Amino acid sequence: MILLTAQNISKIYMERKVLDDVSFFLNEGDKVGIIGINGTGKSTLLRILAGADEPDSGEVIRTNGIRISYLPQIPEFDDHGSVLGQVLAHLPKDLMQSKEYEARSILDKLGLPDCDRDISTLSGGEKRRAGIAAALIQPSDVLLLDEPTNHIDNETAQLLEDLLLRYRGAIVMVTHDRYFLNKICGKIAEVDKGRVYVSDGNYSEYLLRKAQREADEAAAERKNKSLYRRELEWISRGARARGTKSKDRIERFEALKNRDIPAETEKLKLQSVSSRLGKKTVEIENISKSIDGRPLITDFSYIISRDARIGIVGHNGAGKSTFLKMLMGQVQPDSGRIVFGDTVNIGYFSQECETMDPSLRVIEYIRETADRVQTPDGTVTAAQMLERFLFTPELQWNRIEKLSGGERKRLYLLKILMTAPNILLLDEPTNDLDIATLTILEDYLENFSGAVIAVSHDRYFLDKMAEEIFEFRDGQCTRYNGNYTDYAEKALTESAPADKPKKKTEKKERTYTGKTKLRFSFKEQREYDTIDDDIAALEQDIASAEKEIAANSSDYVKLQELSDRKELLEQQLSEKMERWVYLNDLAERIEKGEMV
Repeated sequence: MILLTAQNISKIYMERKVLDDVSFFLNEGDKVGIIGINGTGKSTLLRILAGADEPDSGEVIRTNGIRISYLPQIPEFDDHGSVLGQVLAHLPKDLMQSKEYEARSILDKLGLPDCDRDISTLSGGEKRRAGIAAALIQPSDVLLLDEPTNHIDNETAQLLEDLLLRYRGAIVMVTHDRYFLNKICGKIAEVDKGRVYVSDGNYSEYLLRKAQREADEAAAERKNKSLYRRELEWISRGARARGTKSKDRIERFEALKNRDIPAETEKLKLQSVSSRLGKKTVEIENISKSIDGRPLITDFSYIISRDARIGIVGHNGAGKSTFLKMLMGQVQPDSGRIVFGDTVNIGYFSQECETMDPSLRVIEYIRETADRVQTPDGTVTAAQMLERFLFTPELQWNRIEKLSGGERKRLYLLKILMTAPNILLLDEPTNDLDIATLTILEDYLENFSGAVIAVSHDRYFLDKMAEEIFEFRDGQCTRYNGNYTDYAEKALTESAPADKPKKKTEKKERTYTGKTKLRFSFKEQREYDTIDDDIAALEQDIASAEKEIAANSSDYVKLQELSDRKELLEQQLSEKMERWVYLNDLAERIEKGEMV
């Protein structure tokens, strides 16, 4: 049963057409993840589906009687009032009392046991959790969630996963959390250049299909290029009369010449930019810090290596951001000290993001830091770096006030990197960044020559980036070797009851998966060496058959024989041309040194 239908939706936002004649259908039980580059209209689409915004054209049809619960990026609460009261505020009065116990239970699970606290005393992450509780408590057939995992810790994200897996209604959510997309969603909707493309399966299956589609398009284009070169050579040959040329083949050449070349997928490219880092980096000596009498870190010492990859996890309020601020010198430890090497240049991506002058143009904001920067590929201008960050030349001259929240985060990240830091401190870098940006940021960090310390709740990001995990809990910082998955396994083992028997794990036999260079087989090499002559001979035979047909136009028996022979020769030529395209494509890949 279709619960919700969006037909021919268009929407212009800040002079940009973010949705262009889009249609979207939501069936009973669907679990849909919406992805796409920041600023493409994901949140706009969700607001329109929720009825919180109206399209410029098109309509949204909701099945009679369906109930929709909507979690916006910034939950809307009154300035004051108890947490419980705010969570229950949008319920019908006859449901408030019966839902109170359920609301208290969800708030407790989400780490907000004190339901009587004033909403104004909550942190951003705590308000986010209260917003999740408010959305889940609403009786609904459709749950619309905009970045539900932003500003919540890893344990809360896993708890939310469990709650959503048990939810019986349909779900549509905008999220960059790739593990979340994998576990919950059965469909992926990609918003790109005003359009929406829906793919069945979770995020991993979407990636496989997209990679296969792009590979098929690339292979088809390589084939067309090779065929076009061959046909261009044929059609350009000397003084052969046009009448001897196959009309079908000339039409095929024109079709190849005027074909639509598939556009390359836009990718955000980050070049590794850093300054030299000497032997002495940052030495942390016995630091302790408390806030309002509550210890955040106690007697902690550590020397940051030049190529450190550290992920920091812990509950909200455990002291993770405070630790980074101490490394930045913005907050002083109560005791102990932090000593910096002379060459240390820290780039600090703060969770709050800096205040941007909305009247500044995008390129002016970046030029405040640097007009050009040195990369391994040479000097790159601010405009070129902006293009690599998916800010088109047109967008570079837009004022910052016209950017989406995610685009501002991306711009802020670029500004940090333009300072050429050799130690990067990243405080929740994955919040509000789209998956395309995250993927390339991860690749960038992999090649970054300095140290990286990142506070993050994004398990996928920590699995790719981190080689060591710091867990902040109850005033202590515990270190674990490995990425987030390694940490989760070790932390779970350490917290398990001592008398619980450990499961035996069978050793799996390792198989060799090494790659070898692509090459011709003996038969393919011989065929490649002779195929041009074979094609030329077939073309000559076809030309001869055409002359004989013209000379025997009155002999119908002979004419039929010649026509059949010509048809067979053309079929053989077509097959030979297909084989020629394959062998030439293979030869190009061998020349590039591709591996298999």
